[in-house]
Amino acid sequence: MNIYALLTPIAIVFILIEIAACFLFKRKYIHFQEAIANFGTALGNQTTNLLVAAGVYSIYGWLHHNYRIAGHIEMNPLNFILLLLGVDFIFYWVHRWGHEMKIMWAAHSPHHSAEEMNFFVALRASVTQRLFSFFFFWPLTIIGFTPFDIYTMTALHLFISFLHHTEFIPKLWKPIEFIFTTPSHHRVHHGVNYRYLDKNYGEFLIIWDRMFGTFAEEKEKVVYGMYSHPQSFNPIKINFHYYQIIFSDMLKVRGLWNKLRIWFMPLSWSPDGAKPLPPEITEQNQRRYESVMFVGGKAYLVVHAILTAALMLLVISPKSPLSYEMKWVGAALLWHSIINWSGILESKRWLIWSEGLRLTGTCAFLLHVAYYEVTIPVIAGTAVAVLSFGWALRFFRPDSRTAGTWAGRGTEKAESRPLRPL
Repeated sequence: MNIYALLTPIAIVFILIEIAACFLFKRKYIHFQEAIANFGTALGNQTTNLLVAAGVYSIYGWLHHNYRIAGHIEMNPLNFILLLLGVDFIFYWVHRWGHEMKIMWAAHSPHHSAEEMNFFVALRASVTQRLFSFFFFWPLTIIGFTPFDIYTMTALHLFISFLHHTEFIPKLWKPIEFIFTTPSHHRVHHGVNYRYLDKNYGEFLIIWDRMFGTFAEEKEKVVYGMYSHPQSFNPIKINFHYYQIIFSDMLKVRGLWNKLRIWFMPLSWSPDGAKPLPPEITEQNQRRYESVMFVGGKAYLVVHAILTAALMLLVISPKSPLSYEMKWVGAALLWHSIINWSGILESKRWLIWSEGLRLTGTCAFLLHVAYYEVTIPVIAGTAVAVLSFGWALRFFRPDSRTAGTWAGRGTEKAESRPLRPL
């Protein structure tokens, strides 16, 4: 069983509810371009679960079989709570190190590059963070928890954190706010306000932050984002932007020792001393990243987001008819899709030929999955591909561009603009 295949539809339902609430209450919480970029990044990130699951069940399984210090821990209500607390405590430190060590910030920062707060942002996780995080949960296998239970619990823990990413839920009853991580606490965590930097790492319990001195209460308006923003909707750049920054800094420093340790030092570290903080980003001076996308891109992206989400579920579902090899082919097509989405969002000249290549590959993929038989799915998929390419030829031209839109709001003309009160 792939727990992510079960949780993904639930997350999509919450997203749809939030979109409807934005229209109903006229809240400007969701920006179309960033929402699509977040959703695409999430779909790409899900493909790493194939690697993570393989690593968990092999490496964790070996540790559990050979080195556990107690008996096999059966899952019951008490052990469920103990495992949740264990995962949450380890995650607190992994999350904290993700803000305090350059290489781990490179893995974690794609999530913080979102410049708003909604359920789409919860999906914006990096490829490498999924891989890095499982370097740290192995002590739970030594205690006696099974790899399956650990993998499942980390997925449930991740879903708990998903629910924190919203502006709609205000501060809650004080006892709840004192013990548990709430949307208010997590909004603080995403803030670039100086007073909010590197605070509120807990995902289930906020008491870890209270215990270890990293707690901050939401008081002033939170400004979302990160310093050294990638300035792109491309999932490759979003995922690997900060690695490039570290690599560039590594080339500049002298001495092999400095070049090695720069990856593992705090973000402010340099051989010549700590770097000062950049000027504070505030509501008044923040200029949110926004590109100008092709006319006709919005409807096209909505349709293909639905189709690509179906492909993602086909790739990660344990009941999928795809072979292991074809799952990787499907994952490659998925990545090609979300990269092309950024080409539409940013009006890239290469989009036409890249989209033609992707749509051709999709038809070949469908034909192969159907064992070279002309079936209804193959006919339907081919028809969609032909219509999509016709749409692309009609609308995705350098002289056919429009700015992005907010949920519940019409098209705007500016390429970039100051952040506005939400």
